Amino acid sequence: MAGVGLAAAASWVPCRRRGWAVVSFGFHRGLSALLARKPERAPWWLAACRQKTSVSFLSRPDLPNLAYKKLKGKSPGIIFIPGYISTMNGTKALAIEDFCKSLGHAYIRFDYSGIGNSDGNLKECTVGKWRKDVLSIIDELAEGPQILVGSSLGGWLMLHAAIARPQKVVALVGIATAVDGLVTQFNQLPVETKKDIEMKGVWAMPSKYSEEGVYRIQYSVIKEAEHHCLLHSPIPVNCPIRLLHGMKDDVIPWHTSVQVADRVVSKDVDVILRKDSDHRMKEKADLQLLVYTIDDLIDKLSTVIN
Repeated sequence: MAGVGLAAAASWVPCRRRGWAVVSFGFHRGLSALLARKPERAPWWLAACRQKTSVSFLSRPDLPNLAYKKLKGKSPGIIFIPGYISTMNGTKALAIEDFCKSLGHAYIRFDYSGIGNSDGNLKECTVGKWRKDVLSIIDELAEGPQILVGSSLGGWLMLHAAIARPQKVVALVGIATAVDGLVTQFNQLPVETKKDIEMKGVWAMPSKYSEEGVYRIQYSVIKEAEHHCLLHSPIPVNCPIRLLHGMKDDVIPWHTSVQVADRVVSKDVDVILRKDSDHRMKEKADLQLLVYTIDDLIDKLSTVIN
């Protein structure tokens, strides 16, 4: 019955010249009006060259220090939450930083513990520990209301952050949101393969994004991740949510974003699909859509915050 309700509530807004479509799950000023007035040109805030900024570290008692970069500016602030094994220096993180600089909005990007410039041992990291990283950034570094932008694994963690900090997280933007992704992918394996992984204690998960061709994931990490799954019940997040997904994503199917839209209790939800985009969504048109989406949310929230 959930599927019937979803079909009845959703409406498609095709944007053929730009190669994406919007599935709206609420009654609000959506992206269709915004996109109609945006010029057909490369976004001017994607700078050809960037001024390097120094890395700062968030010191945490009994937890690894987190590397981060922060821009001071207006509210709402933006926080970028990266994907699995990704750092704060990725294409999307830098594009958002240039966008925030152009508007004068506060912005934070960071590395998870065990990754990039942050302290910690990757082999000891779990979804739960990375969830704590996100909450540390929100609690210790962010000032005022925040829009969280989560890529892949970061999309899963942004939902957890919105549940844990509802007064501070005022909107979400997911990019190829991988909610429950690690657990779902493992559960889809043949029974004998899962038994073999359990016995060996490591899953060599194939990935074209790894130089080695696989990500070596501890079996204990998979079991720990089960405690953080969200799609089995309603997700208690009430803020505006925008979920961007490429229809050529061969890592996390775009249907996952539709599932998330159906599960969250918020009524202000858009699923925005790009027909020719893959999991990373880092081409120029993808980045343009991303910053337009953030810009639209800033406009929407400005009357509430200011």
